[in-house]
Amino acid sequence: MDLKECREQIDRIDTEILRLFSERMEVTKDVAKYKIENGMPVLDSSRERQKLISVSEKVAPELSNYAVSLYSLMMELSRANQNRMMPHDTTIADTIDNALRNTHPVFPDHALVACQGVEGAYSQIACDKLFGLANISYCATFEDVFNAIENGLCQYGVIPVENSTAGSVNQVYDLMINHHFNIVRSVRIKVDHNLVVNEGARLEDIREIYSHPQAISQCSMFLSKLSGVKVTPVANTAVAAKMVADSGRKDVAALSSEACIRLYNLQCLKRSVQDMGNNFTRFICISKDLEIYPGADRTSLMIVLPHQQGSLYRIINRFNALGINMVKLESRPMPDRNFEFMFYFDISASVYSDSFRQLMCELNELADEFAYLGSYSEVV
Repeated sequence: MDLKECREQIDRIDTEILRLFSERMEVTKDVAKYKIENGMPVLDSSRERQKLISVSEKVAPELSNYAVSLYSLMMELSRANQNRMMPHDTTIADTIDNALRNTHPVFPDHALVACQGVEGAYSQIACDKLFGLANISYCATFEDVFNAIENGLCQYGVIPVENSTAGSVNQVYDLMINHHFNIVRSVRIKVDHNLVVNEGARLEDIREIYSHPQAISQCSMFLSKLSGVKVTPVANTAVAAKMVADSGRKDVAALSSEACIRLYNLQCLKRSVQDMGNNFTRFICISKDLEIYPGADRTSLMIVLPHQQGSLYRIINRFNALGINMVKLESRPMPDRNFEFMFYFDISASVYSDSFRQLMCELNELADEFAYLGSYSEVV
């Protein structure tokens, strides 16, 4: 049998598989009706476990794992199909609809915005890209930014959440657990770290370098080549530049932005010393009230899943069954619970789509705890 004949045979088999799949999904509707009438949940873990055992035994041993994977997905699709018919708690979906109706169609140019650091920080650069002319209130820590939003001291806050080379800002993700906020927009900023000094300083004179831990991590290759130089973490790259300027010393330097060179009248010894040239940091803009602007196609969620085998797999499968793309998954330990984790998901889906609304109605049933953090678009 040649390749063409093999493919024709596969096409005939696939046609029959699709016919049977459609028939199977129709039967699941009848199952859903029965469960609704009798107050039964969609998920029957015992039934699914026995089904998977049976499937694994009905094929050749070398196909057992493949068959289990196929039927696991099939059953997830069946549950998704049944869930469309089941009554759901629509509180989150209704809240989203209300925000869509009441949010002004244009993102504001002017606002009072909280940022961590001082003038020249990358948070300020991100803020300027998000807003035409923001009145910035600088905070000492990321937690102060969250507090400013919760207490109504600022309308918005801008904080970093991840870097393309150094990864997530874990401190921010840990703070998310304990604060109430909504994400209304995000932005990516090209990050170029420069070695900046006071006028007249030479590279061989440098004995200490200040910068933020993320910047230090992003410039590790450059720093490893410097001998006898102490590297000191500080709160912010702009704070580092200001410390150098205020010191007046020629034996200290900072890893900082181009803006800080001009702002603090410093000299650049080395430009773009980060390990990777394609270095971006993603910032989120947060608010106290839920605002959803037109074009929102990214949503952030915080979810605590049941501490049992397959719970993470099931929720990812549900995204897949609904045609929703997961673009980020982050897990952080919950400090008040032993070996339990909060999962942060970013998903890509239009906030106006039926599949997105269905997911918002079903998440409470898939998770032990669930928090909707906002739907928004990203500025690039």
